[in-house]
Amino acid sequence: MARKLLLYIRYDGSHFCGYQAQKNGYSVQQALNEGTEALFGYPCDITGCSRTDSGVHARMFCATVTQKGKDSMETTVPLDRLPRALNIHLPDGVAVYKALWVPDDFHARYSVSSKEYIYRILNTPDRDPFEQSRAWHYPRPIGDEAFASMQKAAAGFIGQRDFAACMAAGSTVQSTVRHVMAASVERVPVEGGWLITFRVRADGFLYNMVRIMTGTLVEVGEGKIDPGSISERLNRLDRSAFGRTAPADGLYLNRVFYNDPEQEGYRSNG
Repeated sequence: MARKLLLYIRYDGSHFCGYQAQKNGYSVQQALNEGTEALFGYPCDITGCSRTDSGVHARMFCATVTQKGKDSMETTVPLDRLPRALNIHLPDGVAVYKALWVPDDFHARYSVSSKEYIYRILNTPDRDPFEQSRAWHYPRPIGDEAFASMQKAAAGFIGQRDFAACMAAGSTVQSTVRHVMAASVERVPVEGGWLITFRVRADGFLYNMVRIMTGTLVEVGEGKIDPGSISERLNRLDRSAFGRTAPADGLYLNRVFYNDPEQEGYRSNG
């Protein structure tokens, strides 16, 4: 029976020019191509669940592996040992933590039912070198009232509707309608301030959508945008109706959902 290998991966996006292989820098896909060929002894086709930009991180990223030119692959490496065996051939900044066999009709990207992203904001007066490239350092204080406004605004993104206003200008896609299932803002105290996390789950995301949402929430906290105006601003279908685009380094692909809407990752029906 034809089968594919499904890998679960984590990576630090500051090491790469993004996920997708390209000519102008070292990508996560290139690292996986080189690592799988070194382990299995033949070139492989790698298909990822998303196309993260340069600087964007992944706590959970899924990718399928097949032998190049074929719809299947074989290996004598046991699944439970495969992550460690493959990690030997991968560079710092990326690691496989789980491997599964999936049927040949499974697609790492198109079989996704939803994804969850998080965006981390370090709200302290002084930067933290340990959060460098891993969170947006925002030194202006965000008080209780401003944070409550951000929470209210985040809830305004929930629903199935046209999110064209939350897409980078100049982008083109077939449809800009997306279903945002959950959106919330949380915070925990850290030395000197707060670590604020925006969490959003949807059946798909437009280019820069989460970063635009995050920049908008920060402008809500600054008092520049009314927290109750999110729905009306979405109706304008105009990028200028929303706030600035937050930097890439605070963004993480956090969870990927396939055939079970309540269970992250892939679950076999067999």
